[in-house]
Amino acid sequence: MTVVEANGARIPAIGLGTMTLKEQVCIDAIKAALRLGYRHLDTAERYGNEEWVGEGLRQGLAASGLKREDVFVTTKVYWDKLAPGDFERSVEESLAKLKLPWVDLLLIHWNNPKVALSDSIGSLCAVKRKGQARHIGVANFTTAMLDEAVKLATEPLVTNQM
Repeated sequence: MTVVEANGARIPAIGLGTMTLKEQVCIDAIKAALRLGYRHLDTAERYGNEEWVGEGLRQGLAASGLKREDVFVTTKVYWDKLAPGDFERSVEESLAKLKLPWVDLLLIHWNNPKVALSDSIGSLCAVKRKGQARHIGVANFTTAMLDEAVKLATEPLVTNQM
């Protein structure tokens, strides 16, 4: 399997995006993807499907004999939940829906101009230090925003997912 290596992360290059998947269709798609060799699942709080992604992962692991550590799980905190306190609650909710103690990659889905980037990057780094995310990054950031985020981060950012 081809992986992308960045700041200590080994991210499977091809992942299953789950943005439009819901309910049993989502569960079945994840089980099929794991059976076919996918080892990266991508979801987000905003997609409204983390509970089904988590269930598909559980069923898929059981059916395939894979371990949790064999599958790279990414989720994202949406821009409307980046304020201190909101960020941490969003992560806790995502982990509860996924029924996971940690994700492999946690991303800020998009910057919120009403929340200081230093606050949201600080919360993102704190989640990594707490062990709720093995790796962290951002999504949909412009080059200028990415440069600022890297300067503010006290933990390595591994991606700007587009």
